[in-house]
Amino acid sequence: MPFSYFYDPTIIILIPAMLIALYAQIKIKSTFEKYSRVRSGSGYTASQTARYLLDRAGLNDVPVEMIAGSLTDHYDPRSKTLRLSQTVYNSGSVAAIGVAAHETGHAVQDNVKYAPLILRNAFVPVANFGSNVSWVLIFLAFITGIPYLLKLGIILFSAAVLFQIITLPVEFNASSRAIKLLESEGILYGSEVGAAKKVLSAAALTYVAAALVAISQLLRLIFLGRRRND
Repeated sequence: MPFSYFYDPTIIILIPAMLIALYAQIKIKSTFEKYSRVRSGSGYTASQTARYLLDRAGLNDVPVEMIAGSLTDHYDPRSKTLRLSQTVYNSGSVAAIGVAAHETGHAVQDNVKYAPLILRNAFVPVANFGSNVSWVLIFLAFITGIPYLLKLGIILFSAAVLFQIITLPVEFNASSRAIKLLESEGILYGSEVGAAKKVLSAAALTYVAAALVAISQLLRLIFLGRRRND
């Protein structure tokens, strides 16, 4: 049946993961907002924290830049640049400092050639291609009924799913590095460390949720493909 994928009752396979993803988004927003109101006793801003930690790690040549948006913070391994969002850059909150330290963790990973990060970076073009092309093939498969298009679409989409899975250890490790750096350098103290952990744990949940959604989509596609062959 044309467009059966979009109306098929197997959509229920996605519901648990989608609910977790919704919870993750609510959790990161509420946790970040809560600890954005808690100022660090060290007096550091997020940008100062990133600069200090980068210098301590011998990464003096990695610039810290401000970018537009909220929670758009990231480390760019191609340009070797750490970018902090407008809501984070000049903030001295525990939440902002935690985010800055997390991105510094990625810079350190890049510097020490952390294997999962290298693998993830190498996988980016493959994952992007798979994600973009797979849905075109899947759509055509359900329109035309040509089985090999669906199989090829599933294979390509698997690359995007694998990318989400590879991302998890990279993010967990960056958060772990961040907390250790903040403690060892005395930027956060006592309960502030616990607050930063909560912010980074909430952020990590969004990556777990994204992986679960991707895996659920893949399982649904496989299930539909097998059912059409019956």
